Amino acid sequence: MAERSSHEHQHEQSKTRPRSPSKPSQLDHKPPADVAAAAEKGLKLRAEYRRGGTTVGIARARDLQHRKHLSEQTVKRMVSYFKRHNVDKRSDNFGDDGNPSAGYIAWLLWGGDAGQKWAEEHMKQIDKTKQEAKTQRTSSH
Repeated sequence: MAERSSHEHQHEQSKTRPRSPSKPSQLDHKPPADVAAAAEKGLKLRAEYRRGGTTVGIARARDLQHRKHLSEQTVKRMVSYFKRHNVDKRSDNFGDDGNPSAGYIAWLLWGGDAGQKWAEEHMKQIDKTKQEAKTQRTSSH
């Protein structure tokens, strides 16, 4: 019984506490459903054709597939991956689900085109939020 009243007390306190302004780390880093679907497709193609992707790519795909909240560092890594591997799109069988290239499977593991778009846009949002926080700090001093 005492535990319950303690919980209620904490709940009351949280109502009266002022909320801190948003920090970049508080942005929602949860990948959208289309990114999760691409990663899931990549995992299925990799299992079927036994090629494409690294252990890091497979781990990334599992996180994306389950729409886990990603760290800011992971979003940065996604942006870097897509920049480095954009050339893979020129290979034969890129986009061919019947006989996919290893590069196509790897691309999907990282979220595919939807993942590329989301990671780039999300990174811009992170940078913008950081810049706003920095501006706020310097203007208040």
